[in-house]
Amino acid sequence: MKRILVSVTNDLINDQRVHKVCTTLKQANYDVFLIGIKLKTSKNLKRNYKTFRFKLLFKKGWLFYAEYNFRLFFILLILTKKNNILLSNDLDTLTPNYFVSKLKRIPLVFDSHELFSELPSVQGRFSQKVWKFLESWLVPKQKYFFTVSDSIANWFSEKYNVKPIVLKNFPTLKNSAFKETQQKYILYQGALNKGRGLLALIEAMQMIEIPLKIAGEGPFKSIIKEKIIELKLENKIRLLGNIDPEKLVTITENAILGISLEEDLGLSYRYALPNKLFDYIQAKTPVLATYLPEIKNIVETYKVGEIIEDHLPKSIAKGVHKILKKEKGYYQLHLEKASKELIWEHQEEILLNIFRNI
Repeated sequence: MKRILVSVTNDLINDQRVHKVCTTLKQANYDVFLIGIKLKTSKNLKRNYKTFRFKLLFKKGWLFYAEYNFRLFFILLILTKKNNILLSNDLDTLTPNYFVSKLKRIPLVFDSHELFSELPSVQGRFSQKVWKFLESWLVPKQKYFFTVSDSIANWFSEKYNVKPIVLKNFPTLKNSAFKETQQKYILYQGALNKGRGLLALIEAMQMIEIPLKIAGEGPFKSIIKEKIIELKLENKIRLLGNIDPEKLVTITENAILGISLEEDLGLSYRYALPNKLFDYIQAKTPVLATYLPEIKNIVETYKVGEIIEDHLPKSIAKGVHKILKKEKGYYQLHLEKASKELIWEHQEEILLNIFRNI
Protein backbone atom coordinates (compact mmCIF):
# COMPACT_ATOMS: atom_id res chain seq x y z
CA MET A 1 0.00 0.00 0.00
CA LYS A 2 1.48 3.33 -1.08
CA ARG A 3 1.60 6.08 1.50
CA ILE A 4 0.72 9.68 0.57
CA LEU A 5 1.81 12.50 2.88
CA VAL A 6 -0.44 15.53 2.35
CA SER A 7 0.40 18.98 3.73
CA VAL A 8 -1.61 22.18 4.20
CA THR A 9 -1.21 25.45 6.15
CA ASN A 10 -4.60 25.28 7.90
CA ASP A 11 -6.03 23.28 10.81
CA LEU A 12 -7.81 20.78 8.50
CA ILE A 13 -11.31 21.40 9.89
CA ASN A 14 -12.92 23.36 7.05
CA ASP A 15 -10.72 22.46 4.06
CA GLN A 16 -13.33 20.68 1.95
CA ARG A 17 -11.11 20.12 -1.08
CA VAL A 18 -8.29 18.49 0.86
CA HIS A 19 -10.75 16.32 2.79
CA LYS A 20 -12.39 15.12 -0.44
CA VAL A 21 -9.00 14.39 -2.02
CA CYS A 22 -7.82 12.46 1.05
CA THR A 23 -11.08 10.52 1.31
CA THR A 24 -10.99 9.51 -2.36
CA LEU A 25 -7.37 8.38 -2.07
CA LYS A 26 -8.11 6.47 1.13
CA GLN A 27 -11.02 4.68 -0.56
CA ALA A 28 -8.64 3.72 -3.37
CA ASN A 29 -6.45 1.92 -0.79
CA TYR A 30 -3.75 4.54 -0.38
CA ASP A 31 -2.38 5.11 3.11
CA VAL A 32 -3.17 8.82 3.55
CA PHE A 33 -1.42 10.95 6.18
CA LEU A 34 -2.60 14.59 6.34
CA ILE A 35 -0.43 17.22 8.05
CA GLY A 36 -1.66 20.65 9.14
CA ILE A 37 -1.44 23.12 12.00
CA LYS A 38 -3.17 23.24 15.38
CA LEU A 39 -4.67 26.50 16.62
CA LYS A 40 -6.06 27.37 20.04
CA THR A 41 -9.51 27.36 18.46
CA SER A 42 -9.06 24.06 16.59
CA LYS A 43 -11.80 21.51 17.22
CA ASN A 44 -11.29 17.78 17.59
CA LEU A 45 -10.87 16.07 14.26
CA LYS A 46 -12.39 12.76 13.15
CA ARG A 47 -11.28 11.43 9.79
CA ASN A 48 -11.07 7.99 8.17
CA TYR A 49 -7.40 8.66 7.37
CA LYS A 50 -4.43 9.60 9.56
CA THR A 51 -3.91 13.23 10.55
CA PHE A 52 -1.25 15.18 12.40
CA ARG A 53 -1.43 18.83 13.49
CA PHE A 54 1.45 20.79 14.98
CA LYS A 55 1.46 24.09 16.89
CA LEU A 56 3.30 27.21 15.75
CA LEU A 57 4.62 30.14 17.76
CA PHE A 58 3.72 32.64 15.05
CA LYS A 59 0.16 32.99 13.77
CA LYS A 60 0.52 35.25 10.72
CA GLY A 61 2.92 37.09 8.43
CA TRP A 62 6.28 35.99 7.10
CA LEU A 63 7.32 34.52 10.47
CA PHE A 64 4.32 32.16 10.31
CA TYR A 65 5.31 30.93 6.84
CA ALA A 66 9.00 30.70 7.76
CA GLU A 67 8.31 28.65 10.89
CA TYR A 68 5.75 26.46 9.14
CA ASN A 69 8.04 25.65 6.20
CA PHE A 70 11.02 24.99 8.49
CA ARG A 71 9.08 22.62 10.72
CA LEU A 72 7.26 20.90 7.85
CA PHE A 73 10.59 20.17 6.16
CA PHE A 74 11.86 18.20 9.17
CA ILE A 75 8.51 16.48 9.77
CA LEU A 76 8.45 15.25 6.16
CA LEU A 77 12.12 14.33 6.29
CA ILE A 78 11.47 12.11 9.32
CA LEU A 79 8.17 10.59 8.15
CA THR A 80 8.84 9.86 4.47
CA LYS A 81 10.08 6.53 3.20
CA LYS A 82 11.15 5.18 -0.18
CA ASN A 83 7.71 4.19 -1.54
CA ASN A 84 5.92 7.37 -0.37
CA ILE A 85 4.33 10.18 -2.40
CA LEU A 86 4.17 13.82 -1.31
CA LEU A 87 1.09 15.96 -2.01
CA SER A 88 1.67 19.70 -1.55
CA ASN A 89 -1.37 21.98 -1.34
CA ASP A 90 -0.67 25.51 -2.59
CA LEU A 91 2.54 27.44 -3.00
CA ASP A 92 2.98 28.03 0.75
CA THR A 93 3.72 24.31 1.32
CA LEU A 94 5.67 23.60 -1.86
CA THR A 95 9.23 24.52 -0.82
CA PRO A 96 9.73 21.90 1.95
CA ASN A 97 7.90 19.28 -0.11
CA TYR A 98 10.18 19.95 -3.08
CA PHE A 99 13.39 19.65 -1.05
CA VAL A 100 12.26 16.46 0.70
CA SER A 101 11.17 14.93 -2.62
CA LYS A 102 14.67 15.58 -4.00
CA LEU A 103 16.52 14.38 -0.89
CA LYS A 104 14.43 11.21 -0.59
CA ARG A 105 14.00 10.74 -4.36
CA ILE A 106 10.24 10.33 -4.10
CA PRO A 107 7.43 11.75 -6.30
CA LEU A 108 5.83 15.10 -5.54
CA VAL A 109 2.27 16.07 -6.56
CA PHE A 110 1.25 19.74 -6.43
CA ASP A 111 -2.33 21.00 -6.05
CA SER A 112 -2.73 24.75 -6.58
CA HIS A 113 -6.06 25.82 -5.06
CA GLU A 114 -5.54 29.42 -6.18
CA LEU A 115 -3.00 31.82 -7.67
CA PHE A 116 -1.25 32.31 -4.35
CA SER A 117 1.17 34.98 -5.57
CA GLU A 118 -1.80 37.00 -6.90
CA LEU A 119 -3.83 37.06 -3.68
CA PRO A 120 -4.88 40.57 -2.51
CA SER A 121 -3.09 39.98 0.81
CA VAL A 122 0.33 39.86 -0.90
CA GLN A 123 -0.09 42.28 -3.81
CA GLY A 124 2.29 45.24 -3.89
CA ARG A 125 4.36 43.98 -0.98
CA PHE A 126 7.88 42.63 -0.62
CA SER A 127 6.28 39.29 0.26
CA GLN A 128 4.75 39.13 -3.22
CA LYS A 129 8.25 39.27 -4.72
CA VAL A 130 9.27 36.34 -2.53
CA TRP A 131 6.21 34.27 -3.52
CA LYS A 132 6.68 35.20 -7.18
CA PHE A 133 10.29 34.02 -7.01
CA LEU A 134 9.31 30.71 -5.38
CA GLU A 135 6.52 30.26 -7.92
CA SER A 136 8.77 30.93 -10.93
CA TRP A 137 11.45 28.61 -9.52
CA LEU A 138 9.30 25.70 -8.34
CA VAL A 139 6.20 25.54 -10.55
CA PRO A 140 8.06 24.73 -13.82
CA LYS A 141 9.68 21.77 -12.04
CA GLN A 142 6.33 20.11 -11.20
CA LYS A 143 5.69 16.93 -13.16
CA TYR A 144 2.43 16.04 -11.39
CA PHE A 145 0.36 19.19 -11.07
CA PHE A 146 -3.37 19.90 -10.83
CA THR A 147 -5.51 22.95 -10.07
CA VAL A 148 -9.11 24.07 -9.55
CA SER A 149 -10.20 25.87 -12.73
CA ASP A 150 -9.52 26.16 -16.45
CA SER A 151 -8.57 29.83 -16.13
CA ILE A 152 -5.93 29.13 -13.48
CA ALA A 153 -4.61 26.16 -15.51
CA ASN A 154 -4.36 28.38 -18.61
CA TRP A 155 -2.57 31.09 -16.62
CA PHE A 156 0.07 28.63 -15.37
CA SER A 157 0.41 27.19 -18.86
CA GLU A 158 1.04 30.58 -20.49
CA LYS A 159 3.29 31.81 -17.69
CA TYR A 160 5.48 28.76 -17.09
CA ASN A 161 4.86 26.43 -20.04
CA VAL A 162 3.36 23.73 -17.82
CA LYS A 163 0.14 21.77 -18.29
CA PRO A 164 -1.79 21.43 -15.03
CA ILE A 165 -4.69 18.99 -14.92
CA VAL A 166 -7.99 20.60 -13.92
CA LEU A 167 -9.64 18.99 -10.88
CA LYS A 168 -12.69 21.07 -10.04
CA ASN A 169 -13.78 21.49 -6.46
CA PHE A 170 -17.31 20.14 -6.77
CA PRO A 171 -19.22 18.93 -3.68
CA THR A 172 -20.19 15.32 -3.11
CA LEU A 173 -23.65 14.28 -4.28
CA LYS A 174 -26.40 14.85 -1.73
CA ASN A 175 -29.85 13.32 -2.10
CA SER A 176 -31.81 16.39 -1.07
CA ALA A 177 -35.27 16.88 -2.50
CA PHE A 178 -36.44 20.22 -3.86
CA LYS A 179 -38.90 21.96 -1.53
CA GLU A 180 -40.59 25.30 -1.24
CA THR A 181 -39.34 27.25 1.78
CA GLN A 182 -41.77 28.39 4.46
CA GLN A 183 -39.53 31.06 5.97
CA LYS A 184 -37.87 32.96 3.15
CA TYR A 185 -34.32 34.23 3.63
CA ILE A 186 -31.20 35.02 1.63
CA LEU A 187 -27.97 33.20 2.51
CA TYR A 188 -24.29 34.04 2.30
CA GLN A 189 -22.00 31.20 3.34
CA GLY A 190 -18.23 31.29 3.45
CA ALA A 191 -15.31 33.22 4.89
CA LEU A 192 -15.89 36.81 5.97
CA ASN A 193 -13.02 38.38 4.06
CA LYS A 194 -12.39 41.48 2.01
CA GLY A 195 -13.44 41.11 -1.61
CA ARG A 196 -16.58 39.02 -1.06
CA GLY A 197 -19.04 41.85 -1.80
CA LEU A 198 -20.37 41.78 1.76
CA LEU A 199 -20.47 45.51 2.52
CA ALA A 200 -22.32 46.24 -0.72
CA LEU A 201 -24.69 43.36 0.07
CA ILE A 202 -25.44 44.83 3.50
CA GLU A 203 -26.17 48.23 1.93
CA ALA A 204 -28.42 46.52 -0.61
CA MET A 205 -30.43 45.00 2.24
CA GLN A 206 -31.93 48.45 2.83
CA MET A 207 -33.81 47.88 -0.45
CA ILE A 208 -34.73 44.22 0.21
CA GLU A 209 -37.53 43.03 2.51
CA ILE A 210 -36.45 39.41 2.98
CA PRO A 211 -33.88 38.82 5.78
CA LEU A 212 -30.25 37.81 5.21
CA LYS A 213 -28.33 35.10 7.06
CA ILE A 214 -24.52 35.15 6.99
CA ALA A 215 -22.84 31.85 7.88
CA GLY A 216 -19.09 31.99 8.43
CA GLU A 217 -16.23 33.67 10.27
CA GLY A 218 -13.27 35.77 9.22
CA PRO A 219 -11.21 38.92 9.74
CA PHE A 220 -13.92 41.10 8.15
CA LYS A 221 -16.53 40.20 10.77
CA SER A 222 -16.08 43.27 12.98
CA ILE A 223 -16.37 45.60 9.96
CA ILE A 224 -19.55 43.79 8.89
CA LYS A 225 -21.03 44.15 12.38
CA GLU A 226 -20.27 47.88 12.39
CA LYS A 227 -21.95 48.30 9.00
CA ILE A 228 -25.07 46.44 10.14
CA ILE A 229 -25.35 48.65 13.24
CA GLU A 230 -24.62 51.83 11.26
CA LEU A 231 -27.49 51.08 8.86
CA LYS A 232 -29.77 49.84 11.68
CA LEU A 233 -30.25 46.45 10.05
CA GLU A 234 -29.84 44.29 13.17
CA ASN A 235 -33.38 42.91 12.78
CA LYS A 236 -32.88 42.02 9.13
CA ILE A 237 -29.35 40.51 9.07
CA ARG A 238 -28.22 37.59 11.26
CA LEU A 239 -24.59 36.56 11.72
CA LEU A 240 -24.62 32.81 12.35
CA GLY A 241 -20.87 32.29 12.79
CA ASN A 242 -19.31 28.97 11.84
CA ILE A 243 -21.98 26.31 11.38
CA ASP A 244 -21.59 22.54 11.57
CA PRO A 245 -21.39 21.30 7.94
CA GLU A 246 -24.46 19.05 8.23
CA LYS A 247 -26.54 21.86 9.72
CA LEU A 248 -25.27 24.26 7.06
CA VAL A 249 -26.56 21.94 4.33
CA THR A 250 -30.08 22.26 5.75
CA ILE A 251 -29.78 26.05 6.08
CA THR A 252 -28.59 26.24 2.46
CA GLU A 253 -31.40 24.00 1.18
CA ASN A 254 -34.00 26.20 2.87
CA ALA A 255 -32.63 29.52 1.58
CA ILE A 256 -34.60 31.28 -1.15
CA LEU A 257 -31.30 32.24 -2.84
CA GLY A 258 -27.55 32.09 -2.23
CA ILE A 259 -25.03 34.91 -2.60
CA SER A 260 -21.62 34.65 -4.31
CA LEU A 261 -20.39 38.19 -5.02
CA GLU A 262 -16.60 37.85 -5.23
CA GLU A 263 -14.85 41.04 -6.38
CA ASP A 264 -12.05 41.35 -8.94
CA LEU A 265 -9.17 41.94 -6.52
CA GLY A 266 -6.46 40.39 -8.65
CA LEU A 267 -6.07 37.28 -10.75
CA SER A 268 -6.58 34.81 -7.91
CA TYR A 269 -10.07 36.15 -7.21
CA ARG A 270 -10.84 36.71 -10.90
CA TYR A 271 -10.28 33.06 -11.77
CA ALA A 272 -11.80 31.61 -8.61
CA LEU A 273 -14.53 28.97 -8.45
CA PRO A 274 -15.71 29.29 -4.83
CA ASN A 275 -17.04 26.30 -2.89
CA LYS A 276 -20.19 28.19 -1.99
CA LEU A 277 -21.31 28.35 -5.62
CA PHE A 278 -21.43 24.57 -5.90
CA ASP A 279 -22.85 24.15 -2.39
CA TYR A 280 -25.80 26.35 -3.39
CA ILE A 281 -26.29 24.34 -6.58
CA GLN A 282 -26.07 21.03 -4.72
CA ALA A 283 -28.71 22.33 -2.28
CA LYS A 284 -30.86 23.34 -5.29
CA THR A 285 -30.80 26.97 -4.23
CA PRO A 286 -30.58 29.60 -7.01
CA VAL A 287 -27.55 31.88 -6.99
CA LEU A 288 -27.00 35.61 -7.32
CA ALA A 289 -23.43 35.75 -8.55
CA THR A 290 -20.68 38.03 -9.72
CA TYR A 291 -19.52 38.64 -13.30
CA LEU A 292 -16.10 37.01 -12.78
CA PRO A 293 -15.50 34.62 -15.71
CA GLU A 294 -15.43 31.17 -14.09
CA ILE A 295 -18.41 31.91 -11.85
CA LYS A 296 -20.41 33.57 -14.63
CA ASN A 297 -19.75 30.63 -16.95
CA ILE A 298 -21.21 28.11 -14.48
CA VAL A 299 -24.29 30.21 -13.65
CA GLU A 300 -25.11 31.03 -17.28
CA THR A 301 -24.27 27.60 -18.72
CA TYR A 302 -26.49 25.77 -16.23
CA LYS A 303 -29.07 28.60 -15.80
CA VAL A 304 -28.97 28.28 -12.00
CA GLY A 305 -29.32 31.95 -11.10
CA GLU A 306 -28.62 35.51 -12.13
CA ILE A 307 -25.47 37.57 -12.74
CA ILE A 308 -24.79 41.15 -11.64
CA GLU A 309 -22.35 43.22 -13.72
CA ASP A 310 -21.11 45.47 -10.89
CA HIS A 311 -21.11 45.61 -7.08
CA LEU A 312 -23.38 48.62 -6.61
CA PRO A 313 -25.96 48.03 -3.84
CA LYS A 314 -28.80 48.92 -6.24
CA SER A 315 -27.55 46.30 -8.73
CA ILE A 316 -27.45 43.65 -6.00
CA ALA A 317 -30.96 44.58 -4.86
CA LYS A 318 -32.19 44.43 -8.46
CA GLY A 319 -30.64 40.97 -8.89
CA VAL A 320 -32.22 39.71 -5.67
CA HIS A 321 -35.64 41.01 -6.70
CA LYS A 322 -35.26 39.35 -10.11
CA ILE A 323 -34.74 35.95 -8.49
CA LEU A 324 -37.49 36.53 -5.92
CA LYS A 325 -39.94 37.49 -8.65
CA LYS A 326 -39.28 34.20 -10.47
CA GLU A 327 -39.41 32.18 -7.24
CA LYS A 328 -37.20 29.20 -6.41
CA GLY A 329 -39.33 26.80 -8.47
CA TYR A 330 -38.43 28.62 -11.71
CA TYR A 331 -34.85 27.34 -11.42
CA GLN A 332 -35.76 23.82 -10.24
CA LEU A 333 -35.12 21.80 -13.40
CA HIS A 334 -31.82 23.56 -14.09
CA LEU A 335 -30.67 23.11 -10.49
CA GLU A 336 -31.65 19.43 -10.56
CA LYS A 337 -29.55 18.87 -13.68
CA ALA A 338 -26.56 20.88 -12.45
CA SER A 339 -26.62 19.23 -9.00
CA LYS A 340 -26.20 15.82 -10.65
CA GLU A 341 -23.42 16.89 -13.02
CA LEU A 342 -21.30 19.22 -10.87
CA ILE A 343 -20.30 16.63 -8.28
CA TRP A 344 -17.05 15.34 -6.84
CA GLU A 345 -17.85 11.79 -7.91
CA HIS A 346 -17.26 12.91 -11.53
CA GLN A 347 -13.84 14.30 -10.58
CA GLU A 348 -12.53 11.32 -8.65
CA GLU A 349 -11.30 9.40 -11.69
CA ILE A 350 -9.24 12.43 -12.76
CA LEU A 351 -7.57 12.49 -9.34
CA LEU A 352 -6.94 8.75 -9.23
CA ASN A 353 -5.43 8.72 -12.72
CA ILE A 354 -2.81 11.24 -11.59
CA PHE A 355 -1.66 8.93 -8.81
CA ARG A 356 -1.92 5.76 -10.92
CA ASN A 357 0.48 7.29 -13.44
CA ILE A 358 3.19 8.06 -10.90
